[in-house]
Amino acid sequence: MYQPPHFREDDLATQHQLIRAHPLGLLITAGASGLVANPVPFHLDAAASEKGTLRLHLAKANGQWRDIQDGAPILAVFQGANSYVTPSWYKTKQETGKVVPTWNYAIVQARGSARVIDDADWLRSQINALTGQHEGNREKPWAVDDAPDDFIRAQMKGIIGIEIEISALEGKWKVSQNRPVADREGVAAGLGAASGQEDMIELVKRYGGLEGNH
Repeated sequence: MYQPPHFREDDLATQHQLIRAHPLGLLITAGASGLVANPVPFHLDAAASEKGTLRLHLAKANGQWRDIQDGAPILAVFQGANSYVTPSWYKTKQETGKVVPTWNYAIVQARGSARVIDDADWLRSQINALTGQHEGNREKPWAVDDAPDDFIRAQMKGIIGIEIEISALEGKWKVSQNRPVADREGVAAGLGAASGQEDMIELVKRYGGLEGNH
């Protein structure tokens, strides 16, 4: 990934936070089947290895796991908050007109060694962890054990596990921090007029040194 220094985010906890907040990652492999990409919900176990371990499952009918079993390189991509930025929000537009549109985003890419796991106990643990991650904050959380055991076992026969011990993580937070302060303030204000951009507004303010500004 192209990484200008001012957009680079190397803090492991911050990278992990994005993965947890946006767990539907893109699993990309380059193997015998060529380039393959599938959206998959991941569960991150930060304590399992130095940079964390990703666990997921695929349908057995999905041939991507066979490429992984054969040693295909893996890339997992997690896309965080993102938004279009119009030059009209920049004070520089009023001063010089020398501005162009851009796109703000936060993203993490993970690489590592992967193994295929066809084990009922491991799969049960993985789906329990994944379900707990997304149901835990609900008033009445659903649990895997709420479904009949024979039904769950039958469903599990159709999936296979993947575990990725992360060896490299790259984080890129491109959130207007390369712009002059007045432009950053304009972006934050412009995004404030748009619906559903609270996460990006927070990033622009935090990385642009605008927190606490009035």
